[in-house]
Amino acid sequence: MKDIKIASKWIGKGHEPFIIAEMSGNHNQSLEHALEIVRAAAKAGAHALKIQTYTAETMTLNSDKKDFLIDEKNQLWKGKSLFQLYQEAYTPWEWHEPIFKLSKELGMIPFSTPFDETSLEFLESIGVPCYKIASFENTDIPLIRKVASKRKPMIVSTGMASLAEIDYLVNTIREEGCEDIVLLKCTSSYPASPENSNLNTIPYLKEIFRCHIGLSDHTLGIGAAVASVALGATVVEKHFTLDRSKGGVDAAFSLEPSEFSSLVKETKTAWQSLGSVFIGPTKEEEKSLQFRRSIYVSKDIKAGEILSKENIRIIRPGYGLEPKYYDLLLGRELRKDLTMGTPLTWDALL
Repeated sequence: MKDIKIASKWIGKGHEPFIIAEMSGNHNQSLEHALEIVRAAAKAGAHALKIQTYTAETMTLNSDKKDFLIDEKNQLWKGKSLFQLYQEAYTPWEWHEPIFKLSKELGMIPFSTPFDETSLEFLESIGVPCYKIASFENTDIPLIRKVASKRKPMIVSTGMASLAEIDYLVNTIREEGCEDIVLLKCTSSYPASPENSNLNTIPYLKEIFRCHIGLSDHTLGIGAAVASVALGATVVEKHFTLDRSKGGVDAAFSLEPSEFSSLVKETKTAWQSLGSVFIGPTKEEEKSLQFRRSIYVSKDIKAGEILSKENIRIIRPGYGLEPKYYDLLLGRELRKDLTMGTPLTWDALL
């Protein structure tokens, strides 16, 4: 499985996790607020800043029929129609360039999720380096085919998808000549519970589809994201907001700047900690070998005396013979005088 390069950043086992800050609709329809989110995400260490490219009209119909109303059980968005939600959440297309420009200036990679052909072509016109497919669009094969035809890296959330549906979308992408694929394990509930995250799916998806696997995480906190890296995730996407208390369509399950900073730090630590299969002292541990136990003379002994429990002990430090020889040494005769505190060595014995 080859590494993937998105703009200046490599994705793969040998590289730190690629951390994406998802703005979504947390800009609250203010460009200045959106740019503040960009600045805060960069300061928190995000590698990429992602937005979503659609309008309410490209997402749904302006209808108040039951099918288009959000269920009253939905605590985040109840009382709204789908059209109203997307009107509130969408990022005006004229904002894309200033958001992307600032992201690049601050060292982040900006990209977006297209939701139809018009948004895809718009994003192509401003030169995005990769594309994201949202969970709710992972069965929109015509859209996936069009995006894959651009032959740029694709990051696809797998929320709600069956194994057959994932297989279909991956094959579709590859048939269009796009080989740079990252599948994101995703639980499409908002917020998602740890119990329903099923992160053990990550190595399974990697084995089945032979591509990079990451996590689109809607749980609260950073625990699931850190665990995902330990299971092989190379990409982590988290929603980002300046302050949950100020609201926003996705604020309830978004990280604030200090939390996101911890996410970046701890996922990198988790990745660094994986290392390789290694048994024995590491180079850093070698200096600690001296603090192991070994066999020392515990009182002055004359040549010809017999070693016993009264004159040798297993203690720290570790410069003498290993403790495993203790029983073998009892009853042996010394060939030279030894003072208390001398590490016992084979050449001291007859």
